[in-house]
Amino acid sequence: MLRQVGRGERAIARKADHEAQQERISRAVWSILAGKGIEHLTIRAVAAEAGCTTGLVMHRFPGRGALLVHARDLLHMRTRARVERLEADAATPREALRAILAQGMALTEDSTQEALVWMGFLAASVGDEELIELHRKNNRAWRDRVARLVAASAPDWEEHRVAIAVFALMSAAEGAAQLACFDPEAYGSEEQEAVLDKLLEALGLA
Repeated sequence: MLRQVGRGERAIARKADHEAQQERISRAVWSILAGKGIEHLTIRAVAAEAGCTTGLVMHRFPGRGALLVHARDLLHMRTRARVERLEADAATPREALRAILAQGMALTEDSTQEALVWMGFLAASVGDEELIELHRKNNRAWRDRVARLVAASAPDWEEHRVAIAVFALMSAAEGAAQLACFDPEAYGSEEQEAVLDKLLEALGLA
C-alpha cells in the first residue's frame, strides 16, 4: 500500500528544492563575477550558467539591481565566514589581526578574485545609492572587526590611536590587494606580506 505524503513532508520537500535552486543560482552568480567581471552579470547570463530559465532567476531577482545586491551579499558572506574562522583559530588578538588583514590581500587565486570583484562593486556603486549603502555597511563591519582586534592587541591605547592604526592597516591591506590584482609581478604575495609585517611592527602591533 502506498503511503500518502503529508502536508508537512511536501512543505519540507518544497523548501529543500527552493534552497537547492537558490544555491545553484548563487554559485552561478559567483562564477560569473569571478570569471568574467561584474559587467557580465545579467539575468540571462546567470540563467545560462545555472542551467535554468530566466524566469526562475527573475522569480528570485526581478532585475539586475536585485541580482547585484545579492552578489554583494555573497562577497560579504564569503569573506565573513573566512575571517571568523581565522579569528577563532588564532591564539592571540595580534595573531588574529595579522591573519584577517593578510586574507584581505591578493595572496591567493581566491583572494585575488575577491579583490577584483570588490573593485567591480565599488565602480558599480557610483550613482546607485542602494549599492553604495550596502558597500558602506559591509566595509564598516570590516572596520569594526579590525578595530576590535587592534584594541584587544593594545588595551592601553586611547580610542584615537586605535582609529588611526585601523585606518592605516585597512588602507595598506586593501591598497596592496588592488595593486597586486593588476600587476602581480611587481606586487607579489611575499612583498604584500612584508609590507603588512613592517606596518604592524611600526605600529607596535607585531
